[in-house]
Amino acid sequence: MGEKPTRDVEKNYPKEEFVAKLRRLADAIENGERFEIKVAGERIYVPVRAEFTVEHERSDEEEELEFQIKWSLSQ
Repeated sequence: MGEKPTRDVEKNYPKEEFVAKLRRLADAIENGERFEIKVAGERIYVPVRAEFTVEHERSDEEEELEFQIKWSLSQ
């Protein structure tokens, strides 16, 4: 299997779609299942072993809250 190219994509969603994705994510986490999501044309599979963090950033002009999901590709 070939190596995937690096990628840094940010996609905006209408509120209703964002809420639906968060609900599906919460259900998958709660049920111990992997989570699948399609972002900018690529299907992503988040494994059960993923780690979850919340990040908050602040500057003089804006604030940002990120819910992050990370996992190692070597496992």
